[in-house]
Amino acid sequence: MLAIYLAMLETEQDQRRFTRLFEAHEKKIYAVALRILGSPDRAEDAAQQTWLKLIQNWDRVSALPWRETEGYVVTVAKNCALDILRAERKTVAFPEDWDPPAQEERQEEYDYLVSLIRSLPENYRRILELKLVEEQTNQEIARRLGLKESTVGVRVMRGRTLLKERLEKEGYTYDAV
Repeated sequence: MLAIYLAMLETEQDQRRFTRLFEAHEKKIYAVALRILGSPDRAEDAAQQTWLKLIQNWDRVSALPWRETEGYVVTVAKNCALDILRAERKTVAFPEDWDPPAQEERQEEYDYLVSLIRSLPENYRRILELKLVEEQTNQEIARRLGLKESTVGVRVMRGRTLLKERLEKEGYTYDAV
């Protein structure tokens, strides 16, 4: 991997400094990511993202005094690992074969509403599935998804607005969504 990273740098001086940085901190970056993510494969992904971020910000990194590079590198590694966790948390979805609890009467309308919810953008879809299908409170949703309760409330409101617009576009009337 080091050869690929070195090819991204322009001067031999930058390549030498990067090699020194890589050799000094490669194991520490992996260890930080592993501690946060708990998986060797995901830690490796975070480590690679860390090195790419360091190269993308090479002007800043190379200008740091050597004694400050460890703290900077560890912070970038931690942030990359946390970004992976956030992305995973946002993309956890119900399986396609998931059969939501359904009301016995008006089944067709209920199924249609569930299909509309599933067609929404991810950040609204997941929250509305939990709110409208599983009937969880905003507090329960916030705790489950690691979001602020106020964020959940806003997304519920915006998601309902999107549902309302889609229903109106198709000529449906409603009392409340």
